Amino acid sequence: MDIIFLGTGTSQGVPMIAQSAHVGGADLDLGNPKNWRTRTSAHVIVGKTHIQIDAAQEFRLQCLHNQIEQIDLFILTHGHADHILGMDDLRRFCDLRDGIALPVYSTREGLERVREIYPYAIRSKPEFAGYPAFSLREIPESLALPDGTIRHTLLPHGRTSVLGLIFEEHSSGRKLAYYTDCARVDSAQRELARGADVLVLDALRPTPHPTHLSVSEAVEVARDIGAGQTWFTHMTFMIDAQSHGRELPPGMDFAWDGLQIHL
Repeated sequence: MDIIFLGTGTSQGVPMIAQSAHVGGADLDLGNPKNWRTRTSAHVIVGKTHIQIDAAQEFRLQCLHNQIEQIDLFILTHGHADHILGMDDLRRFCDLRDGIALPVYSTREGLERVREIYPYAIRSKPEFAGYPAFSLREIPESLALPDGTIRHTLLPHGRTSVLGLIFEEHSSGRKLAYYTDCARVDSAQRELARGADVLVLDALRPTPHPTHLSVSEAVEVARDIGAGQTWFTHMTFMIDAQSHGRELPPGMDFAWDGLQIHL
C-alpha cells in the first residue's frame, strides 16, 4: 500500500496571498520547499486500485507533479471548497476509462454538494468527449476493493462531518488511517484507527481553532492511537516544517507536498 501526499496545506494554501510578517509569516522559511503547501488531497494505492481522496484547487498540477496517471475511484471527505473545487479535472481520468463514469463516494451531504457544483457531470458517460462524468454513491460502512477494504467514520468539523478513512490491504496486512479536517477524534474513532501502520492526522496550527485540531491536540490523539508513524497534514503558514518539526515526539512529523510513503 502506498500514499502520496498531493497537498498538505490549509484552505488558503501556504504561503497565503500577500503573505507577510504582519500575518505571522516572518518565521516561515520559504527557502524550504516543505513549507510550500497546496491545498490538501491524497492518493492511495491498495494493491492495483488507485483511490483519490479529495481534489483541491491545484489538483491538475498536483497530478502532473506526482505523475498520477490512474484513478479507479474518488472519495470526497466533505464538500468544502478546498476539497471539492478541483473535481472538474477528473475529466481526464474519465477519458482514460474510455468514457465510463468515475465512481464518486461521499456522505449524503457531500454528494449533494457535488450535484450542486457539477450538475453537468452527473451522468453515466460524459456529455461530450473530454467532459467529466461522475457516478455518485453513498459510501458504505465497508467498501470492498479487489485487494483490500475501506472503512469510514465521521469526524466533527464545524457545521459538517468529515469522512475519516481506514484502508486495509489484504496481501500486506498493512493499515492506513486518514483523518483530515477534524475538531476532535473521539474514543470510537481512535479505536477504529488503532493498529494503523500509518496515521495521517489534521494539525492546523500551534494555537487552538474551533473546527480543527491544533498541533498539541493532534499529538495527544496520535499518542493515544499509537500508530507506527504519524504524519500531520492540512497545515497553515504558522507551522514551519523544520523548526516546529524538531519539537514533535519520535514517530511524528509534518507531511509535505509530494511525500510518498510505502507501507
